[in-house]
Amino acid sequence: MKVTTTVIRILLGGLMVFASIAYFFNLGNPEQPVGKMAVFMEGLVASQYLLPLVKGIELIAGLALLTGIFPRITPLILLPISLNIALVHLFLDPKNLAIAFFAFGANLYLILQQWSHYQSLLKVR
Repeated sequence: MKVTTTVIRILLGGLMVFASIAYFFNLGNPEQPVGKMAVFMEGLVASQYLLPLVKGIELIAGLALLTGIFPRITPLILLPISLNIALVHLFLDPKNLAIAFFAFGANLYLILQQWSHYQSLLKVR
């Protein structure tokens, strides 16, 4: 179980680091979005702050996953990002759904591996 958790943590961390570095340094020729995805991306770009903020959080969290520091808080920080990645691809860009669901599923797996540490946060007084 520990080996599986380590492999998933490194794969998810690598994915997040790669995606953020590719964004910040304009690596590769990403396929131009079409249809509703293009409209969605135009809105994100027009905000001028949201994509750099999300990619910055992805970079920091990805590095934390790769190095293994803050193993309990990092999956929680990535949860809203990975959920949005999965939902955006589910509704707007289904051809990239596999990677999106991997990111979300890996994130959920890492949270479930630490679940005993979160239970005290969820207790009702």
